[in-house]
Amino acid sequence: MKPTTYTIDATGRTLGRVASEAASALLGKKSVHFMKNEILPVSVVVENVEKLSIPERRLGEKTYRHFTGHVGGLREITLPEMIAKKGIAYVFKQTVDGMIPRNKLRNGRMKNLVIKG
Repeated sequence: MKPTTYTIDATGRTLGRVASEAASALLGKKSVHFMKNEILPVSVVVENVEKLSIPERRLGEKTYRHFTGHVGGLREITLPEMIAKKGIAYVFKQTVDGMIPRNKLRNGRMKNLVIKG
């Protein structure tokens, strides 16, 4: 089976729609050789992530939470703060990561995601 590369242009499109398209391609669902238990030789290149369209409503509502493991350790950060701190590419990668099943194949599939500004 030959390696396949999917290129997605994110200019003017919303974050979730581009991320779901990338996640579907990473899982191999666009391939005729799709198998749930294997990582297919598929790489996904997402271009123009800086030009993603994020609605004002999403900027106001979306928060990212993580727990440090200590008492009172629930940390929250809003989407604009996350973009300012880590960049839109990190936010996009986290969005796609949340759409990939949580199993042993996850890390291998995420290595096939390439994000270009």
